[in-house]
Amino acid sequence: MAPQKHLNLTDRIMIKQFIDSRFSFKEIGRELGRDCTTISKEIRNHRCFKKTGTFGKPFNNCSHRIGCDVRRLCNVCTAGNNRFCFSCRHCIFICDRYKPCTCPKLSKPPYVCNGCGNINKCTLEKAFYDPTSAQKEYETLRSEARTGITISENEAAHLDEIISPLIRKGQSIHHICMTNPDAIMLSEKTVYNYVNYNIFTARNIDLPRKVRYRPRKKQVYFKVDKACRVGRTYDDYLEFMKVNPDTPVVQIDSVEGIKGGKVLLTLHFVESELMLAFIRNSNDSKSVIDIFERLYLELRPDIFMKLFQLLLGDNGSEFSNPKAIEFDSDGNRRTRMFYCDPSSPFQKGAAENNHEFIRRIIPKGTSLDSFCQHDIDLMMDHINSYGRKKLGDKSPYEAFAFIHGNDLLEKLGCRHIPAEDITLQPSLLKK
Repeated sequence: MAPQKHLNLTDRIMIKQFIDSRFSFKEIGRELGRDCTTISKEIRNHRCFKKTGTFGKPFNNCSHRIGCDVRRLCNVCTAGNNRFCFSCRHCIFICDRYKPCTCPKLSKPPYVCNGCGNINKCTLEKAFYDPTSAQKEYETLRSEARTGITISENEAAHLDEIISPLIRKGQSIHHICMTNPDAIMLSEKTVYNYVNYNIFTARNIDLPRKVRYRPRKKQVYFKVDKACRVGRTYDDYLEFMKVNPDTPVVQIDSVEGIKGGKVLLTLHFVESELMLAFIRNSNDSKSVIDIFERLYLELRPDIFMKLFQLLLGDNGSEFSNPKAIEFDSDGNRRTRMFYCDPSSPFQKGAAENNHEFIRRIIPKGTSLDSFCQHDIDLMMDHINSYGRKKLGDKSPYEAFAFIHGNDLLEKLGCRHIPAEDITLQPSLLKK
């Protein structure tokens, strides 16, 4: 056995070879000097699912596919063809009888289709173990586990109640940690990091000696949940949209003024190009959750779930608690959230392009601290009333009203600005 040793690429290549040869987990573990449960977890955690058919047959996971006599359901089949729908990859998404099923062999060892003798006849979703892909997933997970700080919202609030009042009384972090070891249970360095990342109400300015030192140049990286993107990646988003192509998408993002100051949360309705913006005192996860909670209550759950069926955001730490956004306080699902790939803003390009209008009025590097929500609403009213060529020279306000009605725009606090009165210059918000 090799306890506490991670699997490497060579081990994973050997695992694939043994699976292809139909070795049992015990036999593979014996060959690699590992426990059989290690092999089982490795395969289940890193298997890749593919919706592929077989020779002459497309992907079809309907439980009625064998013996089905339904014909000519979709446009492909009605265009001069008279084939059965079980031989068409499009019909399963529109057939009323469609009932998905999975291969029962995937729920028991070896949990993948490697080495399966029926793979050339099967049209169900398949799972494969690929050593290169598994190694890449492992390295990504290892990197995330060793980077940043993981803390829940409740833990941060509890520590804030203890630490911030004492800091503001003039106590040093060393003194606080020494006199409250059972309540804090963190090292001084960790507490300093939390203060530096603006996790607490107390800031660096409240530390008498901290502001005297020149800060080290290093990347500030903070996230709440390391596993928040599991099942919510951009590939997962594309797969979801294949099955649900008519789902409206809302792209969410943040627009900063200066570091450490107020920041905007933008919600961009891709279908109509309408954008909402909400000002926040800091760029943290709780402020984003509070905005969605307020919209959920003000719009009523049924309207909220109709408008915000799917959210697509970037990898910012302010979006790192997706469960609090996806579910209400009673545990009911109200939306779905997915993340773009790192350093890929083009994947939510509609929102990024619309930010150019914001930058016309609030140039990059301008502090947002002097603005209130009324100022931001005025700015977005002018932007949403501006005609767009891609909308047939209609404005996002008119497109949204056509789809959802004027009453909903009033609930969202949107007003229409006459074309001749629209201003997209900094002078709009001059006080």
